Amino acid sequence: MQPEASDLPWRTSSFSGNGASCVEVAITEAVIKVRDTKDRAAATLTFRPDEWEAFLAGVRHGEFDLVKSPDPC
Repeated sequence: MQPEASDLPWRTSSFSGNGASCVEVAITEAVIKVRDTKDRAAATLTFRPDEWEAFLAGVRHGEFDLVKSPDPC
């Protein structure tokens, strides 16, 4: 049985500023959960540890970097 979301150790990145428009992550031995700080009662995304590690590897390698549009001028 998975713990209730309110019982998890939620963390927000230190890069998130005031934390009002960010995501929080709760990491347990069995699952990693992600939720929106603006609506903590809404559904959470749930990942297995191997899925989370694959996501983090992609982030570290720039796979999710925003693509800047060419200047139209």
